[in-house]
Amino acid sequence: MKSFRHPHPTNRIRRLALSGASLAVLAAGLLAQAALAQEATSPRRGSANPSAAGASAQLGELSVEGVGNGRGIGVPEDPRGPINGYVANRSTAGTKTNTPLLETPQAITVIGRQQLDDQKPVSLQEALQYSPVLGATFGSDTRNDWFLIRGFPAQEVGLFLDGLQLFETAYATWKLEPFGLERIEVLRGPSSVLYGGTGPSGIVNAVSKRPPLVPLRYVEAGVDEYGNAYGAFDIGGPVATTEGQGQFFYRLVGRARGGGTQVDYINDDSFYIAPSFTWRPDASTSFTVLSSFRHDDTKGQNFLPYVGTVRPAPFGFISTSLFTGDPGIDKFTRDQALIGYEFEHRFDNDIVVRQNARYGQLDVNYRTRFGGGYATTPAAADLSRFNFLAQNSATQADIDTQVIAPFRTGFLDHTLLGGVEYRRYDINNVQDFGFGPSLNLINPVYTPNAPFTVAPFQNNFLTQNQVGLYLQDQIKFDRWTLVLSGRNDWVNTDNDNRLGPSGNRDVSAFSGRVGLIYTSDLGVAPYISYARSFNPIVGVNGVGQILRPETGEQVEVGLKYQPLGFDGYIGASVFDLYRQNVLATNQANVLQTIQNGEVRSRGVELEAVANLMPGLRLVGTYTAYQLQVTRDTDPTIIGKTPTNTPQQFGSIFLDYTIPTGPWSGFGFGGGVRGVGASYADPQNLFKVSPYIVGDAVVHYDWEGWRFALNVRNISDERYVGSCSTVSACFYGDRRRILASVGYKW
Repeated sequence: MKSFRHPHPTNRIRRLALSGASLAVLAAGLLAQAALAQEATSPRRGSANPSAAGASAQLGELSVEGVGNGRGIGVPEDPRGPINGYVANRSTAGTKTNTPLLETPQAITVIGRQQLDDQKPVSLQEALQYSPVLGATFGSDTRNDWFLIRGFPAQEVGLFLDGLQLFETAYATWKLEPFGLERIEVLRGPSSVLYGGTGPSGIVNAVSKRPPLVPLRYVEAGVDEYGNAYGAFDIGGPVATTEGQGQFFYRLVGRARGGGTQVDYINDDSFYIAPSFTWRPDASTSFTVLSSFRHDDTKGQNFLPYVGTVRPAPFGFISTSLFTGDPGIDKFTRDQALIGYEFEHRFDNDIVVRQNARYGQLDVNYRTRFGGGYATTPAAADLSRFNFLAQNSATQADIDTQVIAPFRTGFLDHTLLGGVEYRRYDINNVQDFGFGPSLNLINPVYTPNAPFTVAPFQNNFLTQNQVGLYLQDQIKFDRWTLVLSGRNDWVNTDNDNRLGPSGNRDVSAFSGRVGLIYTSDLGVAPYISYARSFNPIVGVNGVGQILRPETGEQVEVGLKYQPLGFDGYIGASVFDLYRQNVLATNQANVLQTIQNGEVRSRGVELEAVANLMPGLRLVGTYTAYQLQVTRDTDPTIIGKTPTNTPQQFGSIFLDYTIPTGPWSGFGFGGGVRGVGASYADPQNLFKVSPYIVGDAVVHYDWEGWRFALNVRNISDERYVGSCSTVSACFYGDRRRILASVGYKW
């Protein structure tokens, strides 16, 4: 086995500091520029103390119509509530406390409700496409949400809802409804120190809509060019009062859709409903119940060969509308139910006790015929196919109890966080495989009566119990904030294998983080951090053995800037990240998973969001990194880039609504998304071409009505989103025109 030398963290910090010298130069320039404007701009930041109100303690000050900017002007921003336009200022994702972004020494992106309403994403992966996260990495997939953070797939252990993990393994995958979300937070870098078993690249935390304090009534309907129509509603408000003071609040969010997609025979039907309820017996206590149910009914994805998608075959390119399964056989259904609560109480001494809990149940039934490359030669145009069946049932229970205590020692202000989390995950996993009939890609003849012969290759019941204890201290002195965090997890994994030997494994690990950030009065905040991650993987390898935990570590240097007198946020970060015991598909048997060593990711991220002027909003991002295999049992792939991983991508989106005058309420916008080249094989011999697509939107607001026309991929580009192997390439979304109308009263 060959390997690269693993540099010591202090050496990596030194190199990153040198690499980040340009950030220091930029910081100096920003400080100088901001200083010129300081006299003309009044101070705008309120208390930056992370112990200021907890996430729910400020609920009584919220309004669903909008919020202040949290900088000493207007109502402080609730880190789980609406944000002002596109610009967020606070988040709980990086610390589990109510902390300004400028005092969090880690890269965080927040996507608010306004941006989601403007762009109308139909899935979480679409909602992430104008962020430093690469969404839709497997092309146009109606079954699941896929996304990369800093070069690594993060959907299996990096998907969170309201601060609690939605773990995914096998085909037991959760699906979130963007219409039911208030904001989406992307915390980049290792996060195990707060959230337990996660990967080293980061997490996506979706925040549910919560009961509003004032009445809210909204309905919406729309249809796209493929005939996929939907209807949605969002209603809520107070349900009872006592002497004029509201104690009980509710919200009911729902959405149903059905119809076709760009691929023949693939429908995309779903139903979602999310009731929630809040009880506030006094100003210091709140109890919120959050629940949702979702049903999905669709089909499998096309697995297409490299020749015929990325490169032309003798017959040309395979049609993006061709379905390569069998319409009478293929089926993917999912039923998921979630129910949980959030409790918070603030004592007179500002100590906060908080408990979040949730139980989830998930059932997935999946049957498909998927492509496995050409049966003979590309000229013959016959696609070999395999029969595949998966039946997965999973349950997950999670309870996280926290205590937040602010105190002072001398000239140091502390916000101490202590917590204990228990998580249990169970999955009944049955997967079958067999050989199916081939399909001609030029003149397809479907054979639903052909025998669907399969044999089980996985049949097991797996349980994982995890207990984590964590402690964090945010120490403020003058303009400096030092964050010290530590967590230890104890994990037991038990695998009852019905096809072979069973197994049991106990592991424990410590995750740590140290970060330092300086927040100047001028809005410039340079920072540096070091963190480790721990991920006790749920699953078995090809011979039924329980997989070893993944580990990771990262050094990050960055700069955050919120200009004086300008409602915007700019972030830049440089990172050096290692991931060990990496999972990969066994190239000798695509149905099996192996752990092939270590991968390193080094790169830079840039982002900017701004409310430029009344009605004009902007978001822009750019990410570039070098991803390399640094240790593996296969010497031919050391130094190579893993498949399905573009090493650069970027986007920019603007939206403008005319605020006054005869054209008041009319608006328009557009964006551009670009993704760099990737590879379809571990040896990097087959390159997948880069692509650029544009989006556009036109909308009109009038007396509570909103009419909108959203167009994605406006030039109808044909492109390949990615290839996981040379036999598994995936087309991206073609043009989709969505017309919608909404009414609020």
